[in-house]
Amino acid sequence: MAAWHLAQINIGRLRAPIDAPEIADFADNLDPINALAEASPGFVWRLQDESGNATGIRFDPDPLLALNMSVWESIESLEAFVRKTAHADFFKRRRDWFERMGEAYMTLWWIEAGHLPSIEEGVERLDHLRTHGPTAHAFTFGQSFSPPS
Repeated sequence: MAAWHLAQINIGRLRAPIDAPEIADFADNLDPINALAEASPGFVWRLQDESGNATGIRFDPDPLLALNMSVWESIESLEAFVRKTAHADFFKRRRDWFERMGEAYMTLWWIEAGHLPSIEEGVERLDHLRTHGPTAHAFTFGQSFSPPS
């Protein structure tokens, strides 16, 4: 029987380039928030480049689009990090740094333990959620699905 982990991707469009003064508070907090994630119970992996975060990873022609991907042992472990740590205050301020998205910007999906999702996989899951709504293939905290049996 396969063991399952939870993958997540979220995408946002920055209000200015990552090195702009109006984004500085976001950029300055990336390392502490990433370290908090890595120290959180249930954390497995996060996408990063040589800078230690994912803000420099280009996945779209729009240079202001940024993404974050991570893998967790469970929905509960990811939700605890998102809502019950300093990340929650950071998340509440997202409109300071990111434009409002007109469509879903985050999705969750189950992966076999040991698999690390690619950016293409994450974008495909997000596109699926945008097209079909929450399904076992791509879902949200508000409408989640159990791991495959």
